[in-house]
Amino acid sequence: MNLNQVTVPTNDMEASARFYELLGLKLIVDAAPRYVRFECPDGDSTFSIHEIDELGVGEAPVIYFETATLDIEVKRLQDSGLSFDLLPTDQSWGWREARLQDPAGNKVILFWGGENRKNPPWRVQ
Repeated sequence: MNLNQVTVPTNDMEASARFYELLGLKLIVDAAPRYVRFECPDGDSTFSIHEIDELGVGEAPVIYFETATLDIEVKRLQDSGLSFDLLPTDQSWGWREARLQDPAGNKVILFWGGENRKNPPWRVQ
């Protein structure tokens, strides 16, 4: 089994689509104003946005995008006007993470996990 895509909600398709294109995702399906789908620049997974009338309450999914050039990407995105809740920081679980939110308030984490991405020292054997 392979993860095909993750879909997140928005109530502002234009702002959300622009945000994910700025992150580096490539638009491959444009059924705006209700739905758009992107191809991730590395690997074969996709990411989509579905417009809804009202955003829900409570915890939403957290979206993780991995990049080996985390610090460079964060600087590029800051230069493009994006604000971060957490600048690149080494975490106790072995990942380096930067955190921000998309225009709909979905939490986005850009990270570099290296070998610890799928094989941390505490991985179940």
